[in-house]
Amino acid sequence: MELNLQEMLFEFFGGLGIFLYGIKLMGDGLQKSAGDRLRDILDRFTTNPLMGVLAGIFVTVLLQTSTGTTVITIGLVSAGFMTLRQAIGVIMGANIGTTVTAFIIGIDIGEYALPFIAIGSLMLFFFKSKKVHNYGQIFFGFGALFFGLELMSAGMKPLRGFEAFHELTVEMSANPILGVLIGTIFTVIVQSSSATIGILQSLHAEAMVSLDGALPVLFGDNIGTTITALLASIGASVAAKRAAATHVLFNLIGTTIFVILLGPFTKLIELLRDNLDLNPEMTIAFAHGIFNTTNTIIQLPFIAILALIVVKLIPGEDSIVEYKAQHLDPVFIEQSPSIALGQAKEEVLRMGKFALKGMEETHEFLKTKNTKHSSNAYQLEEAINNLDRKITDYLVDLATSSLSGHESEEHSMLIDTVRDIERIGDHFENIVELIEYQQANKVKMTNTAMEDLEIMFNLTVSTVEQALQALDQKNLDSARAVVTKEDEIDRMERTLRKQHILRMNEGQCTGQAGIVFVDIISNLERIGDHAVNIAEYVLGEQK
Repeated sequence: MELNLQEMLFEFFGGLGIFLYGIKLMGDGLQKSAGDRLRDILDRFTTNPLMGVLAGIFVTVLLQTSTGTTVITIGLVSAGFMTLRQAIGVIMGANIGTTVTAFIIGIDIGEYALPFIAIGSLMLFFFKSKKVHNYGQIFFGFGALFFGLELMSAGMKPLRGFEAFHELTVEMSANPILGVLIGTIFTVIVQSSSATIGILQSLHAEAMVSLDGALPVLFGDNIGTTITALLASIGASVAAKRAAATHVLFNLIGTTIFVILLGPFTKLIELLRDNLDLNPEMTIAFAHGIFNTTNTIIQLPFIAILALIVVKLIPGEDSIVEYKAQHLDPVFIEQSPSIALGQAKEEVLRMGKFALKGMEETHEFLKTKNTKHSSNAYQLEEAINNLDRKITDYLVDLATSSLSGHESEEHSMLIDTVRDIERIGDHFENIVELIEYQQANKVKMTNTAMEDLEIMFNLTVSTVEQALQALDQKNLDSARAVVTKEDEIDRMERTLRKQHILRMNEGQCTGQAGIVFVDIISNLERIGDHAVNIAEYVLGEQK
């Protein structure tokens, strides 16, 4: 039999592209339909390992990718919103959630792929409603998933008569380790375990791979999908690296157990296939689901041990700060509003420290261009936004309590201060984005411009620091010093703007460099304004 290599490759890789796009589109549509609150689900519903598993399953079903859930989880661990133990539960749940795609493929409706694409297209192009668009994405993605699978299957059919491929599949049946390696490598290349499981289902359906040969490949797919989590943890915190390592360790342990028990596991799947009259695709789906679910059940009681192992494997100081609110106990609102007010102030000061740290990270990013600092700045800004919501809600609830005149003034001051600190976070985030723009467009600044930014940055950081000190200690001298410094920042901003215009006129720097420079000093000046607002609240309270 003559092998048309070009046609085979075109159909296979074209089908793979359509399949991956279909999964992404379906996941996007499901996510939008459910509301973009996946991070909140993972943040709030991971109080214990079992809840973490359930949250991981739910979010992965919506995203249609365990990789997406794992990357979000690593981000939450890196930002301090989730502990390592909570993350392990979510990662286990993600492994179960990803099996849903295999079950969808197991429902043999490939011949209806094109009608699904047509319905999805109609909903996307002929309706203006966002809700209809979201459903259109789901339908189009669902159809594209099956259409891509059909193309891949057609592309692989000629391999049935290819002697070398036949020998490889026989060797995979005899040597499970080879099958695990093939599954791992292919998933690392494709970056989607759903795609490799889908291909495996097609190969098994065409009787090109026996069940004995398919199961080890399935185990390898689960190891290969961990590579994205490892990539996401590069440059992240120690805790995030540990979460990614847990993903690898979890799948390695599971694969080892099932390779040892491959004989009994194969007999179990054959028994289910015969008793439930499963088609080949659904047989692989059941094997995938049972493997991941059993793996989770086996390892769930040993989460503490898994955490201990990865801590030993990845040593280092865990520099994560707990970004969740620490002082906002609702009990105090009812029992002692004055204590609740004091607790709220402590949380505002913590929020202020995050703003100060965010500015320092932004300053380091400007000097070194190291993306580690930009990542830290973004996480701090997100933490500030989270505390902004939590503190504001707490203070709104506190407003219904009986507060004295002085306490009411302090209550109003704290609400205003929270707003100012949140705005400081927005401004240093703007500066990070400007520096990223500078890097992406290879915008060069003169040494003089960088020296000017250095001076203004140092002055602005010290001004914010002194404003927070004035708030903490109710120090009038510090508050007055902030007002003086802010006047200096205003004068500096005007002077530096003029000097930079002169540099541009003399051809020392480009227009792009001018825009970046002026926008950075403008954001620093606005940060100074918010710092002086905090100082004036302190001065006003003492009058």
